[in-house]
Amino acid sequence: MLKVLITHAVNDELITVNLSGCEVKYVRTGIGKVKATIRLMDALAQERPDVVINIGTAGTVDHDVDEVFVCRHFIDRDLQKVGCLNLEYETDSSPLLEEKGYCCHWKCEGICNTGDSFLTETADSHGDVFDMEAYAQAQVCQIKNIPFIAVKYVTDKIGENSIKHWEDKLSDARKGLSDFLNNRSLI
Repeated sequence: MLKVLITHAVNDELITVNLSGCEVKYVRTGIGKVKATIRLMDALAQERPDVVINIGTAGTVDHDVDEVFVCRHFIDRDLQKVGCLNLEYETDSSPLLEEKGYCCHWKCEGICNTGDSFLTETADSHGDVFDMEAYAQAQVCQIKNIPFIAVKYVTDKIGENSIKHWEDKLSDARKGLSDFLNNRSLI
């Protein structure tokens, strides 16, 4: 039986996930890259999962509210801003997922752009969805050689009263994530 670790930032994003043939455990990471890194590292040591799935909410610039994106490509927008320093600010979890055969058939591909601020205005950064934790988790999993994927529900359009819309859409996000994830198979 595959061991799956589901990560979520806040309790309002938590859903029960039933993945065929899997034992599922959960960890609340908290908001932001530092908390997400620390709490994920602790959970990896304790749970020793075969795969990590980050679920949660995100904002967007170019897409519609209520869309779900499966993210395998991640950008750290904070590091991207100092690109002149030649710092690594992108990671792709596809190769390890493909090697293991996990989630290859999950569609709705998107790029997740992560930063330590809740965006309330259009950023110069690119991506389909914008969050505050996924890049850090993708990096941790890459270093630990554990397959990682993120499933994000779009709750708000950046620049259009994002915080209020996020709060109003949490119930819809839980339902949308549940509809997408439940009764799926990893392989």
